Amino acid sequence: MSQPSSLVAAHTLFQEALVLMDAGETARACECLHEACRQAPHFSEAWTNLGYLLASGGDAAGAERCYRQARQLGSAHPRLYLNYGALLAARGLRAEAEAIYREGLDAAPDDADLWSNLGVLFANLKRDTYAEFCLRTALEIAPDHRNARYNLGYLQLCQGKYREGFAAFEARDWRNPLDAALDAAGLARWRGEPLGGQRILIGCEAGHGDMIQFCRYVGVLRERGAARVDILCHAGLRRLFTGLAGVGRVMAYEPSLQLETTDWDYWSPAMSLPHACGSDLADLPGRRPYLFPFAGDALRWRQRLADALPAGALRVGLAWRGSPRFENDRERSLPGPQLFAPLATVPGVAFVNLQKHLSPAEAAALPPGTLDAGSALDDFADTAALVDALDLVISVDTAIAHLAGALGKRCWVMLPAYATDWRWGRHDDDAPWYPGVLRLFRQTDPGDWHPVIEALTHALAAQRAPHAEPATCAARAT
Repeated sequence: MSQPSSLVAAHTLFQEALVLMDAGETARACECLHEACRQAPHFSEAWTNLGYLLASGGDAAGAERCYRQARQLGSAHPRLYLNYGALLAARGLRAEAEAIYREGLDAAPDDADLWSNLGVLFANLKRDTYAEFCLRTALEIAPDHRNARYNLGYLQLCQGKYREGFAAFEARDWRNPLDAALDAAGLARWRGEPLGGQRILIGCEAGHGDMIQFCRYVGVLRERGAARVDILCHAGLRRLFTGLAGVGRVMAYEPSLQLETTDWDYWSPAMSLPHACGSDLADLPGRRPYLFPFAGDALRWRQRLADALPAGALRVGLAWRGSPRFENDRERSLPGPQLFAPLATVPGVAFVNLQKHLSPAEAAALPPGTLDAGSALDDFADTAALVDALDLVISVDTAIAHLAGALGKRCWVMLPAYATDWRWGRHDDDAPWYPGVLRLFRQTDPGDWHPVIEALTHALAAQRAPHAEPATCAARAT
């Protein structure tokens, strides 16, 4: 029996959409899939792929309608459950996401992707026993499953199992394109070999905060005998990193950058250094300040604060959001500076905005009398000088917190309950990478910052305003 012409046309459109998806022409692929679903409303694969494209384009509600339709049509394809569960988790519907992943595993119990995604969900919910079971099951099914290996490493890092965690963390595949070019050019990846007399390049990786955290390994590599340690970093960090003890050249990364690989004997991605160095939780390097402001910048900011803020007030910097491109920004960033309002009830405190690119609504929502310094910051060297002139920083989990820690400046870090980043551990209020400097204030319920703000307000009220200029880091000459 021949198929109805509408079904044949729908399958033709579906195949055309697959070709367009591979070519990156998502708008045209969406059009084909919309039409395929119109002509064959029972075509579950078309609904599944359309949901994926809509989710990729930011239409979460439309994607969920498509996934729901495919599920109602009886689709048992693992990709449906994988994508649907990921969408629900990203929207904060975690119980629903768990149910979808479990339903998918009922239909496809040997699907390693589903086991890995369910493991990630459990890890983000701090249900570590279940998370480890899922991730190890994924690896039993598919021993070379990179995402499951990376996710297991992430979980181990959260638990403070640094040696195992950093080893598994090597399975990550999101480094910048220059990494592949360095490997292709034949420059050897450093994996812990003796460095006596050798030259090594530290590659740029991940965000500004990550580079601030791991640039401490410049000193470690020099202690191991490296003749020269150069570093590639984000442009905004270049000037600040020129002051790292023992650093050679500091270069700003850009996609078009061409490097002469003969300048080095080895290279390493920044976040691979803890594994290559055999770092463990008990012996992390760089526990003292390892970044410093320039003397001229520090003097300028101290003078500006002295002119703009009440004499004798406790100078507190505020940062409430990170990059919106970060996958967990929805959880880690505050909805706005208006949540800081209770802090303004504490007498004797003067606030300084550290956030750049304020919207008019954000500027209006700052605590009364806040000095907006963020708009005057040029780069992280400038920000370091401003942070050095403060008594305290209050920040969400973003680069400002790492900068304060690297400078040895007191910082109170607000952490989300869901998907807390691995470097802050699970339960303590002290930060192992910046001990005695950063104090951690953790959410207990996902999305609810009010108890955290209340705890910060009580802690701030317990502080005594300084009677003289705030203590500064040992500034270096311009």
